[in-house]
Amino acid sequence: MDILLDEIEIRVLGSLIEKDITTPDYYPLSLNALVNACNQKNNRDPVMHVDEDSVRGALSSLQNRHFAGPASGADSRVTKYEHRLQEVFNFDRREVAVIGVLFLRGPQTLGELRGRTERMYQFGDLSEVQSTLQRLSDREPPLVRVLPRQPGTKEARYLHLFRSDPPAEAVPLASKIDSRDDLRGDYVPTLKGEIEQLRQELAELKQEFWAFKKKFD
Repeated sequence: MDILLDEIEIRVLGSLIEKDITTPDYYPLSLNALVNACNQKNNRDPVMHVDEDSVRGALSSLQNRHFAGPASGADSRVTKYEHRLQEVFNFDRREVAVIGVLFLRGPQTLGELRGRTERMYQFGDLSEVQSTLQRLSDREPPLVRVLPRQPGTKEARYLHLFRSDPPAEAVPLASKIDSRDDLRGDYVPTLKGEIEQLRQELAELKQEFWAFKKKFD
C-alpha cells in the first residue's frame, strides 16, 4: 500500500481526524470548513495557508487511495468530506488520536503526545502512549518511527511515516521499547508542571480565603 502523502494531504487528513472527534456535530466538513480547519493557527505546526483548489486536489488524491472522500448519506446540498483511516488501517481510538496529532503538530515527545491528544483520547499514562506508538511501529509498513534525541534534550520525539520525505535519521521504535529512559524523561517534566500548577492553584485559594475572612473580621 502506498501511504506516502504530501504536506497538504497530511494537513487535510489531520484536520478531518481532529474535527471528527472534537466537533462531531459539525462533521463531516464542507470544503470551506475544511480549508478553515487546515489554516487554523492553534494546534497546528507549521501554520499553513492553503486555498480551496489545493484542498480539493488533496481530497481527490486521498479519495483515490480510499483515505478520505465525500460522506455518504449526508443530509445537505453541500458536499461534505470525511476521513476513512479507521476503515483502511483498522485503527482504534488511541491510534487515531496519536496519528491525528502527529499529522497536525509534527514530531512529538511522549509527554507532548499525551497532553495534545487529550481532546481526542485521554491516555492513562505515558506507558499507554508508548504501547500505542509501538503498535503503529509494528505494522507493515511501519507507520511511526522515533527520532534520536537532539543535543541538549532529554526526550526523544516520534514521527509518523506517511510523509513522502521522512528524516533519514529516524530509527525503528523497536530498538527503544525496552528502555524506560523515554518514560522517565517525559514523565519528570510533566509531573513537575502538574505540581507547579497545583501550587499556583493553592496560592490562589489561600488568597481568596483570606480576602473572604477579612469581610467578617
